[in-house]
Amino acid sequence: MITAIVFVKTAVDKIPEVAETLAALDGVSEVYSVTGQIDLVAMVRVRTHEEISDVVADAINKVPGVTETETHIAFRAYSQHDLETAFSLGLD
Repeated sequence: MITAIVFVKTAVDKIPEVAETLAALDGVSEVYSVTGQIDLVAMVRVRTHEEISDVVADAINKVPGVTETETHIAFRAYSQHDLETAFSLGLD
């Protein structure tokens, strides 16, 4: 699994719509609204490097309201976030 972290700048009045559209794209696992120089962070998880291009260049960059992206490829994961375990009630 290859993870890419995509910083997304949007038109200010389009942030919620862009976030929802990005979250629905194949390959996008999460979208966060953030403070600072960017508006959204999209987590892209795909099997091949070629798929990153499919998701970022061919999908994210073409979403109406997206004005700029910056993509960072993750080399190594140092922790795993498991939501199922975090929210587990411990019932077997």
